Parts: sequence; structure tokens; C-alpha cells
Amino acid sequence: MKVADTFVDHIKAHYPQDIAIVAYYGSFAQGTDTERSDLDLYFIPASPKGYQASIQFVLEDISFDFWPISWERAERMAAYQESKTSIIADSILLYSRSDEDLARFRSLQQTIIDLPENQELFLDRAEEQLHHAYVHLYKLSKANLGDNINYYHNAASDVLIHVLSCLALLNRSYIKSGWGKNINQILNFTLKPPLLKEQIDSILQADTPASIRAACEHLTENMLSLWMKERAALAKQPSYSERMTGFFEEIKGNLDKLKTACETGDYQIAYFGSMGVQEETARFMYYAERGYWPTSLEPSLDYQRYYLGAGMPDLVSLLDPHNFALLHEAVIHLESNLEKYLLDQGVTINRYESLEQLKRRLEQSIENIE
Repeated sequence: MKVADTFVDHIKAHYPQDIAIVAYYGSFAQGTDTERSDLDLYFIPASPKGYQASIQFVLEDISFDFWPISWERAERMAAYQESKTSIIADSILLYSRSDEDLARFRSLQQTIIDLPENQELFLDRAEEQLHHAYVHLYKLSKANLGDNINYYHNAASDVLIHVLSCLALLNRSYIKSGWGKNINQILNFTLKPPLLKEQIDSILQADTPASIRAACEHLTENMLSLWMKERAALAKQPSYSERMTGFFEEIKGNLDKLKTACETGDYQIAYFGSMGVQEETARFMYYAERGYWPTSLEPSLDYQRYYLGAGMPDLVSLLDPHNFALLHEAVIHLESNLEKYLLDQGVTINRYESLEQLKRRLEQSIENIE
């Protein structure tokens, strides 16, 4: 801690207006340090010059890292947008430039303590971590490196880190210790997939590429199932008028482009148009029914059940570069049925037959505001 004092004195002497906050985190802050523990120091710069204070060094065979975190990144950490929330939450303050800087920093820490009431925020953050996990899982599935076990363990560790970060967010929490030190916290979470410890051990101890990949796949699939269960628990009552107002007016432009593509025989536009129209409409109908959006991580088209169940045509199945007639007919059918379906569900559709009608509507909107 004498090193920490030295840095604070250095800041006061040479960067009094350029560094807002100096703090430390990690084992020293948590009281778990050993004789070999390093001191994790960070600072929040207040000017471009402040970044110049960053330094890494070894003193008496102990490593030190004095590194900068911008206010913007600190805010992301406090908002659970990064997996390093603990750096802000559990750090100990050594120096603040002013009362305003101190209040701003304490406010970030309080934000973490006062967990957002909106569970959807944590589910969204957890989904982002799952997306990252699946990227590394994909790399594992596509690797063709023979017996290069190092590559597989590297990719597997990335899968594990993102999956466990997802788990922490599902539990409205954050990983509080470094990787390898946090197993007790993780296993004590209320929400967790089955056989979590066994699957973690399988990943850490697997000794062949195939076993590493299989262990990562099982854990990730179980985590996705848990995430989807928690998401489903937040389902709300269907509300088309609240969630789909304005949708038809927007999608009609794409429907018209798709009709033109069929009439002119432009298969590329017809291809992407069919995919886009059906996907967007199906996702909105799912959202109108459930109150949340379907995830792209689910390996199925189950979210399209409301679209198809309402009698909307499967445009994609009608794609044919040599015959556009069936697709063209289906697009016309979709436009008509969708408008009627939304009206039946209580959605107001703004359709005017003349410019004068539009002008009267605009005037009415101004009168309502006044």
C-alpha cells in the first residue's frame, strides 16, 4: 500500500486537474491477498493528459498495473453492460480530485447496489453474453487443428467465461472474484442449470478436442434453456394495439417492393424481400403476443407460429426463380390479411385516400397537443 500512497502523491503533484479518481480492486480490496498478490490500481482520467499516468511495472518481484478507465466505461460497468462490474462495485477509493468527482463515483457504486428493478435489462445483458459464448462455440465446431489441445482449451475458456457471466446476470448479480476463485459464488446462485459443477469440471479437465467441444456444447445449451425459461416467465398479456401500432404502414413499403420484384422477375430482391417481410412480421407478431422479442439463439423457427397460425402465407417456401406467380399472389394475400388481422386486434391503421384527409389529420394532431 506504500506504492499506492506513492501514486497518490504523484497524482497530486503532477496531475491535480487531469485525474478524477484513483482506486484499487481485487484481492487487496477483498481481503484475500497473499504474499504474491499484485495490487490492481486504476484511475479515471479527467483530461487527455491524465491517460499519460498509466504505467505497469514489477517492484520487489510483485507486479503492479496502474491503468485508466474512462467515465463512460465505468458507467457501462455499473450498468452491467460489461462483465467487469466488480471493478467499480468492490473497489476502494484512494483519491478523488473534487467533491463532484467523489459524488459521481459513489453514485456509480450505488447504482450497482440499487439493482435495476427491470428484470428484462438483466435478461438482455445475459443474452449478449450468450451471443459471445456461441461465437466461441462456433469456432470450436469449425476448428480443424488435429490434436492442438491448446487452441481448444483457449476457445473453451472463452465459452465458459461468457456462459458464467450470463448466469450471474440471470441471478441479478456479477462475478465478484477472478476466474478460478469464484466457483463458490457461482454454485451458490439460486438460478443455475443442472449439473453445473460437473459440466464446469468436464470443460476444465477434458483432454481431447472432441470432449472439450462436447462439454462446451452441453453447458451452453443448458444455459440457453435456462435463459429461455426465465424470459418466458416474463411473458405479458397480448397487446397488438400497444406493440404493433404503425407496423403495417412501415411494412407496406416492403410489401410493395416485393410485389414489384415479382412483376419484374428480380429474384434477388424477391429473395431478400420475402425473407425480410416474413421475418419482421413474424417477430412483431411474437412480440405482440408475448411482450418480448424472440431470440436469434434458438435453433428453430418456433417464433413464427403466431404468423403461420394467423393464416399468413409462408413466402419463403414459394420462392422460385423461374415462376413468380405464386409468390406474387401470396404477397397480395399477406397484405390484405395482415391489415384485416391487425384491425381485428384493435390496431389503428393510418390510411388516407387524399392529401386533404392527411392535412386534416395533421391539424387535428396539433389541436390535440395544444
